[in-house]
Amino acid sequence: MIHIVFNESEVELMKKVIELDETLTGDVIQIKDDFAVGPLAGIDTEEGWQARVEWWRNLLQGSPYKESLAGSFDDRLTIKEIKDKLGANTDEQVWIWMGQNQHDVCGYYWLMSQLKDYQGRIMTLYLNNLPFISEKGQIFYPSWLHEIQPKEFLKAKKLARPITSSEFEVDPDEWKKICEENATVRMLEGGKKIAGKTETFYDSEITKNVTGEWQKAGRVLTNTLHRMKIKTGDVFVMWRMKELISAGKIEVMGDMNKGWKDFDVRLAGAKQTEATASEEVTA
Repeated sequence: MIHIVFNESEVELMKKVIELDETLTGDVIQIKDDFAVGPLAGIDTEEGWQARVEWWRNLLQGSPYKESLAGSFDDRLTIKEIKDKLGANTDEQVWIWMGQNQHDVCGYYWLMSQLKDYQGRIMTLYLNNLPFISEKGQIFYPSWLHEIQPKEFLKAKKLARPITSSEFEVDPDEWKKICEENATVRMLEGGKKIAGKTETFYDSEITKNVTGEWQKAGRVLTNTLHRMKIKTGDVFVMWRMKELISAGKIEVMGDMNKGWKDFDVRLAGAKQTEATASEEVTA
């Protein structure tokens, strides 16, 4: 049994689940790319894949992940590893675990399009619109797997089902449409419906957390990630913050090309506002 997840935190989560239920014993593998953002045109070609790699390398400049992530993983190699395991053992199955969010669903589309030759052995567990019990004993509807307690997965495993032949026909076509649209941002609109959005989609979430006072960019980043309802990654949010700075909507103090902790930000026009206030007091 091979368990596939799409977020780093869920690797350890699934290992805890396996400790609670030995029938789930197997490898836990993460698909690391976030296919909910960035270019997808021609992704099944070497040229298209490298265009995506370069896009990520640009975003990773100055990030705390530059050295550890840039060019250090290739999900195509992960797919090869999975296929090798499936080829070596005809009883092996892949279980794809998904939460109700665009990150997991886009990852699913890419993944299943790579595994179409193994129909009947690829299982999916899409935990959408399902109630779970929180640590406080309250019923809630999670969007991400990491929001669910490990013991709750023991009930969720009953939802595992093979990806159907019709899904193997329809979903790759849907993925092809998503890639051809090539939007920079992709949103989940219910079920497995993905809709493309412009790269500015999250900009308002960022500016809501920038004030007229200087703040560390890292603090604005943390507040934005914590407060935004539709989540995305920190690398993408920081890239958009830098784009807003370049567009003159946010002012910067310090060198934003060094690192996320090396510059402060505030809303553009704050200096003029302060000057105006001073003139009014003087008058």
